[in-house]
Amino acid sequence: MEIDYTNIKVIGFDADDTLWVNETYFRDAELEFSKLMAAYETANKIDQELFKRQIENLPLYGYGIKGFILSMVEIALELSNNSIGNETIAAILNLGKAMLNKPVELLDGVEEVLKTLSQDYRLIVVTKGDLLDQERKLEKSGLLKYFHHIEVVSDKQEANYSNLLNHLDIKPSEFLMIGNSLKSDILPLINIKAQAIHVPFHTTWIHEQVVPSKPEHQKFNTIHSLLEVLPILNKRLKTQKNDL
Repeated sequence: MEIDYTNIKVIGFDADDTLWVNETYFRDAELEFSKLMAAYETANKIDQELFKRQIENLPLYGYGIKGFILSMVEIALELSNNSIGNETIAAILNLGKAMLNKPVELLDGVEEVLKTLSQDYRLIVVTKGDLLDQERKLEKSGLLKYFHHIEVVSDKQEANYSNLLNHLDIKPSEFLMIGNSLKSDILPLINIKAQAIHVPFHTTWIHEQVVPSKPEHQKFNTIHSLLEVLPILNKRLKTQKNDL
């Protein structure tokens, strides 16, 4: 089924793993954490306990690196019966600092896509996570000049998107969201009658993994590179020009 993007005026972009690399750093940190805790549990058990604690802590810490590190400290204390040494706690904190200081590695074609689309659309960023960290990454990315608005939200559910669109006076029918997470960037938009394009990243956090139903799948496009957005939306622009 061909999807009609004729009415789109505003395009929202997820940030982490849509514009730049992010989840890979979490997987690397989890591996290092397992090594630090190897004397207390198996790597598989450590991963399971860390994931459960992250989910439990989301209402308190939210998404992002800082909450991730606090969850690692909690699990380190728990698995060691509070006997973990100061050196290991320091090593865990240093894992977090190293993640926060990572360079911003743009994904293929990101700047070309934003530069091109910004000529015909209003572009915004809609991302969740720690405000300070996301602001830092956006500043380092060199992409701020392409966006009219930056929104860091506590979560990405239908209500969050509806409130944002109302605040910015954007009709759902005129809004397109582009992101890597079906759960956060695609399905909530489909449910509020907006449009969405899925650009999967090779690594996805378990918490973000969902399987859409067949009818839902027919309501959005899935592409393999952000660059594929350009021919999809160029077709829309050509259609509009032909109608003039």
